[in-house]
Amino acid sequence: MTSGSAASPAPPSSGLPREQPDGESRAADSAFSHTRTAVSPEPTSAAPLAGQWDVVVIGSGAAGLMTALELPAGLRVLLLSKNSGPPSASRWAQGGIAAVTRADDSFDSHIQDTLRAGAGLCDRDAVELLVRQAPACVERLLQLGMDFDRTPGGLSTTLEAAHSHRRVLHAQDRTGGALVDALEREVLRRPGLVQRKGMPALQLWVEAGCCVGLQVLDRGSVRWLRAGAVVLASGGGGHLFAHTTNPSQASGDGVAMAWSAGARVRDLEFVQFHPTALMLPGAPHFLISEAVRGEGARLQDAHGVSPVQDLPGGDLAPRDQVSRALARRMQAQGVEHLWLDMRPVGRERLERQFPTILGRCHELGLRPLERPIPVAPAAHYWMGGIATDLNAATSLPGLYAVGEVACTGVHGANRLASNSLMECLVFARQLRNLRLQPLPPPAAERRCRWTEDSPSEARDPQAEIVELRQLCWQAAGVERSAGGLTPALHWVRQRRAELALAPLLSGIRTLEPGDAVVLNPEEQRRLLQLQELQQRLVLANLLIEAALFRNESRGGHFRRDAPASQPFWRVHTVQERDRPPSTAAVQGA
Repeated sequence: MTSGSAASPAPPSSGLPREQPDGESRAADSAFSHTRTAVSPEPTSAAPLAGQWDVVVIGSGAAGLMTALELPAGLRVLLLSKNSGPPSASRWAQGGIAAVTRADDSFDSHIQDTLRAGAGLCDRDAVELLVRQAPACVERLLQLGMDFDRTPGGLSTTLEAAHSHRRVLHAQDRTGGALVDALEREVLRRPGLVQRKGMPALQLWVEAGCCVGLQVLDRGSVRWLRAGAVVLASGGGGHLFAHTTNPSQASGDGVAMAWSAGARVRDLEFVQFHPTALMLPGAPHFLISEAVRGEGARLQDAHGVSPVQDLPGGDLAPRDQVSRALARRMQAQGVEHLWLDMRPVGRERLERQFPTILGRCHELGLRPLERPIPVAPAAHYWMGGIATDLNAATSLPGLYAVGEVACTGVHGANRLASNSLMECLVFARQLRNLRLQPLPPPAAERRCRWTEDSPSEARDPQAEIVELRQLCWQAAGVERSAGGLTPALHWVRQRRAELALAPLLSGIRTLEPGDAVVLNPEEQRRLLQLQELQQRLVLANLLIEAALFRNESRGGHFRRDAPASQPFWRVHTVQERDRPPSTAAVQGA
């Protein structure tokens, strides 16, 4: 590529691993050999998006909305989401929000339940922050008009797995949707906030070891936005697996972007597989909330025998144990699912407390008031993520992370049910005291047009994503072993190396900050497909590498070839770009 413009700052590191062949640099050189011609800005009915912001928040689920709401007043905030249509994973959350609100409950009980579920890897200071700040967050939500269910005595609570008290607040079985509705109403009133949907972030902008902005696809132009701080609130990566309760945008791109930029990620081998996802051929794996079992629903096989009868806690044992019990029973019987009998809950309570679940079942031709429904484990939540401190700061200055994309230390090796929505709220509120350095004067943007003179990659990225999801489910699903993980890692690394040669992807990733490149609609479509595949491959590489590294079983990570937990593995797994996996001590252990 050529340009008559002045020299630009050095481009950010691409973040590709050392296993990549020399072909990657050749692809970048080839991309820069393309012609670049100055063009006039394209006419648009929308106001041009400024190139400089105090804070850019990526993600508009509960974590992103709460962050935008809690940031200090007076800041210019840009709230981005990569999709304009499908809802965030937060909206799909059914069960509720855990907080101590009853006189017969206590902070210490909630703390101990969380530590116990986390299998020795919870950072105690993070757990204490979550539990002690939770009641204040509930009060904040009530002020915002959150419509929690109530009883004559006050807020209604339910019991979920591994909780010793009824402390889960809910809004029927659509708690996540009610939460997002309440937050959205308030966020849109915030002065100085601009929300843009359908604007994907492509990579972070790193300068002198600090995150100073990001690259986005803005209405057909790839451009750079400078920011005093970037907050990743983009959710988890459950859609990396073939069977998941997560929406398609839960592809883990925030983790991939952060790692590629040099931020530290942690505990990515720990994925929570929810035991009761609705399992019908051709239908999405709709979550059947654990709260249903908390009210009396029971798991059984086709013979009416409980697969969890030998577990302490039975149907309400920790999710990792229940999921493994179901997976083993399914394998032993050669079936694709087991059954959940909801009839013990009773018609009146089911209709009052779980109308969304009943409605979805009826849409699919199921009659849970008359007979059991088919369920099986599915990827649900990622305990690992971008390593953060108690103020949501990552190891890369200027970059913050909130919600499922982050690894705060709260969840350890296995998340306690209904702690995740509260984690979004508590750690977003930690950004109330964010302090920013003054931004430099905005620089002029150089608008260019991309001219492709090399053949595009022939493979279909969408078909490859399907293949990758099956691979991750088979090799890194509920149960794992070196025999499956090792060849899977080899395949992922090989495909990453091949994809690095794609001219469009490599060229865009090595653009200089300040360049705004115009793409035609076909180029935009192709770039987003390649970008999604590339980010998923990065995440799969990190997941499989971490699962191989931890040669034991603990929480959501189970190795058939190393089924016991080992005391010396009571440490966090840490991964950084260009370094082998390492460990870090658990705080408060």
